[in-house]
Amino acid sequence: MNEPLEKSYQRQRETIHELLETGRFNQIRSLLNILRPADVAVLLESTPPKERRVVWNLFSESDQSEILHEIDEDFIEGLLGDKSAEELFPVIDQIVSDDDLIDVLQHLPDTITYQLLQSMTTQDRARVETLLSYPEDTAGGLMDTDTISVRPRVSVDVVLRYLRRHESLPATTDKIFVVNSQNKYLGLVHLSKLVVSDPSRTVREIMTTDFDPINAETPETEVASRFERYDLISAPVIDQDGSLIGRITIDDVVDVIMEQADKSLLGLAGLAEDEDTFAPIFKTARSRAIWLGANLGTAFLASAVINIFEDTIEKVVALAILMPIVASMGGVAGSQTLTLAIRSEALGQLADSNQIWLIKRELAVGAINGFVWAAIVAAAATFVFDDMLLGGIIASALIINLLIAALAGAVLPGMLKSIGADPAISGSVVLTTITDVVGFMSFLGLATFFYA
Repeated sequence: MNEPLEKSYQRQRETIHELLETGRFNQIRSLLNILRPADVAVLLESTPPKERRVVWNLFSESDQSEILHEIDEDFIEGLLGDKSAEELFPVIDQIVSDDDLIDVLQHLPDTITYQLLQSMTTQDRARVETLLSYPEDTAGGLMDTDTISVRPRVSVDVVLRYLRRHESLPATTDKIFVVNSQNKYLGLVHLSKLVVSDPSRTVREIMTTDFDPINAETPETEVASRFERYDLISAPVIDQDGSLIGRITIDDVVDVIMEQADKSLLGLAGLAEDEDTFAPIFKTARSRAIWLGANLGTAFLASAVINIFEDTIEKVVALAILMPIVASMGGVAGSQTLTLAIRSEALGQLADSNQIWLIKRELAVGAINGFVWAAIVAAAATFVFDDMLLGGIIASALIINLLIAALAGAVLPGMLKSIGADPAISGSVVLTTITDVVGFMSFLGLATFFYA
């Protein structure tokens, strides 16, 4: 029976660590040489930085270029950032894919990138500079310029003979693109249709024209959504003039999806999207301190609300015992709605046209849960403290807070996005503040009114 993949990685990491401690570098080379580049990339990403750099330097330049194709781009700077342009050029020169090359160059110091560009041929430099001009989170930043295009007037036989002249087709090629004499995109032909068509037919007769190409300025999240919606393997990319400038393939889109998932997961905990498990202590502490400080500020705000009702709490000590329940229940209910809204926005399901419907639905859900749990909490409070008024107060506060939590969770993603804030990162902090303040204010305010 084959060993589980994760267990195999763990065993290999432990072996490499032991070999590094004893300086047996030749044995490490032998161990790594039997692994595929993708497996080596996983091992490097799960190795502490000091050991990671030692292992990286054991590879030849050709092996390093293959590993760079597989490794997460967030690790590139740590591996290459301290190298000179002369040291990097032999590695960079062997990277075949344009999008992989761009990923590397975007994570190097500007001076090194400039020197590497100057060492390229005029044609290669012009192509790479064009790609670098697009933001990395757009279709232009994702695309590869390695495409196959044909004219509509040529026959299927001519196209097949043209393809056979290539030693190999670009990776993940499932279609070829049709352009006119000015390189304007006209349509595409699936390879599966090309090989079964009558050789005498023209490309115009068999091409598909109802597929909209992707503009180079399109955000990567929208690109990923299109690939998911239409089950694409590749898609053409055009510039503002409609000229074919490249293509995006499914492997690049999978990377986008994984990055977005990581970003959302880390954002909910207030962590930076490029958080490295093995990042230096002070770098990690600095990145987390920002959100700890923001959370402290919101905690002071909630404490200030409590302080307003100090006299009421002194008279009715049970309030101090019960008020965390109101805030906690609101926080959980709001987080459920917030997470749903953020997910819906990421999938392109939430828009202005249906947001009101979502708000109404979440308010209805909040009301139902509010009344159900308010009855339970009120009964428990009345039984424990023998005070029916106290039970009624906490029930009312709980309903109010759950309704506000549902409303806040539904509208916060859109509001934060409109001001340029990332809902996945800042949404939970803002939501917690709202539910804490509203929870304490409603519970203690009602108590002050009725016990006065």
